[in-house]
Amino acid sequence: MSLLKETLQQITPPNQQAVHFVETKLNNLISSSNSLGELQRLLLKYVGITGQTTPEVPKKCTIITCGDHGVAEMNVSAYPQETTAHMTRNYLESKGAVANAMSNFCGSDMIVVDMGIKHELTDVEGLINHRIAPGTQNFTKGPAMTREQAIEAIEVGIRLVKEAVRQGYRCFLPGEMGIANTSSSAAMVACLCGLTPEQATGRGTNISDSRLKVKIEVVRKGLEVNQPDPTDGIDVMAKLGGFELACITGIILGAAANRCFVVLDGFNTGSAALVAQAICPTSSSYLMASHLAAEPAHEAILKKLGLTPYMDLKFRLGEATGSSIAVNILDCAIKCYRELTDSTFSDKIGTINTNIPFVIHDDAIDYPFKRPAIPAIDEENRQKARFRIDNLTKPIYSLGRLEDLAEKIAAITHQEKPISVRKKIIIITSRKGCNVVQHRFTQALAAHANAKYHFTATSVNDYELPHLSMTDILNDGYSYGATIEDVDVLGLSFSEATPQEIFGTFAFNCHQDFVNNDGSLKYSVEELLQMTPTPLLRDIIFTAGIVIGAASQGILVMSDNVASMLALHYAQLIVPDIKPYLMYVKPEYIDLEITANGAAICALGMKLIDASLQMMKDMKTFAEAGVAIANDGPGAGRQVDK
Repeated sequence: MSLLKETLQQITPPNQQAVHFVETKLNNLISSSNSLGELQRLLLKYVGITGQTTPEVPKKCTIITCGDHGVAEMNVSAYPQETTAHMTRNYLESKGAVANAMSNFCGSDMIVVDMGIKHELTDVEGLINHRIAPGTQNFTKGPAMTREQAIEAIEVGIRLVKEAVRQGYRCFLPGEMGIANTSSSAAMVACLCGLTPEQATGRGTNISDSRLKVKIEVVRKGLEVNQPDPTDGIDVMAKLGGFELACITGIILGAAANRCFVVLDGFNTGSAALVAQAICPTSSSYLMASHLAAEPAHEAILKKLGLTPYMDLKFRLGEATGSSIAVNILDCAIKCYRELTDSTFSDKIGTINTNIPFVIHDDAIDYPFKRPAIPAIDEENRQKARFRIDNLTKPIYSLGRLEDLAEKIAAITHQEKPISVRKKIIIITSRKGCNVVQHRFTQALAAHANAKYHFTATSVNDYELPHLSMTDILNDGYSYGATIEDVDVLGLSFSEATPQEIFGTFAFNCHQDFVNNDGSLKYSVEELLQMTPTPLLRDIIFTAGIVIGAASQGILVMSDNVASMLALHYAQLIVPDIKPYLMYVKPEYIDLEITANGAAICALGMKLIDASLQMMKDMKTFAEAGVAIANDGPGAGRQVDK
């Protein structure tokens, strides 16, 4: 029996008994089946795949598969074909590619496999040689490879997983490098998803309009010449694919057979997953999507696979970039569950007392007449950081919002190449404190984000509210925020209003009271500040004051769920100049349908910042790594190799 057939016989559905056990245990703690949103659903998916009822953060393996494509001769990429060899060398010698940086970020061990690079790299130490041939054939003239070669490449992926499993790896992050591979992926996606060449084909390495037209016609011709059978995944891969993409198909099938988790990256790994699904539909149950890639057909891929992306960071790059960031969400979910279900955690729900700041600050806000001065961002260091980012060894602008975050941090911290930030999370709670479950949840999140944290409440008692104005409470928060020191990034969230309330109650009430059905704010700033304070209004406007005070100190302030989003929005309306110091994590970066208070969203946002700074720290420029620069598109006028 062939290895492929043997592997397919071992693939079974996930373990639903394990899922039910963990789901019941978690719901008994948080009293809500929906408040943790995708964080809980992702945890349960992992439990079903591994069968672990006490799940552990998995040992991770990033596998970068490399191969050249004959269709590159059709001039479909912004980079010359030798870039495949250059980047492969960069992974292992300079260690300055985004794959290196993101593997370091998520704590994954990385291996690099030569599946068929045109220029043989026998001198590169650490490169795993599984060369099928020196690149595929040009699929506009016939099949990219033989059926036998496609199966051989798939079985390489299966063997790589089997060996990794023996070494204790349970989570795989496949990535790829191969100039022109998005042309192969576009053709396969068009076939397997029933799309036209125009619908399936994107800009890949950020090519120009004229080159995009060429690429679309290349995909069209490949489909016409080869007539691939969409019911036969191996046929599709053989006629249109690449050796490195076939290897990823094998990684997916091998992981499913060994009850391991696979985090997909973007467009190219998605196309390989479609082939795996065509070969074995159950394999899709072992996949996690990471982000929504910039390629136009990626959404169609995820829909056919039955997966939902966790982020929209505007990436147009492979190399396990998005998956390295998304797997951090899985780690976070597991850590939170383990903290909440720790055997030393008493079943009795107690109450944690809170800190109450008593701060006096002379520079009070008198809206709309008097507002605090907000420092200007460092434009010079922002521009220097942007130039370096554009010259890192990747297609220009391909890391989307990750690049924007690094640029933002450079401007705020006054550093051309920032590599770390000081982080803190503040949880606004009532004077009654919060329950132990809430505290343990936040404790796990803060530890995951490597951030300091504490719970605090306004100094205003409920019985004092009728005697105070909203502006008084705003200034109470502002005075507190303006005294925060030794912090670059501040996350703001809430606990429930009373220790007895279930997760998400406070956020639900905020949404009901402050947000219209279309998502707009029910009240203007003027209306809000004229209201008689209530406990809910007090906490929101107190937090808005903290936002303004922190921004006046040059601190980046991050939102969490809908409650802190409201605080940031009102703070920005009161003092528009604070906008450069705000980061609306949800929904601009991550939207996991989490309604629970406690800092889950802002903690994950802090990890996004960490990822952007890991990029700045580890990646090399084209000149430093000796990699060819772009010859088409916006990179051709911006990237330098000297």
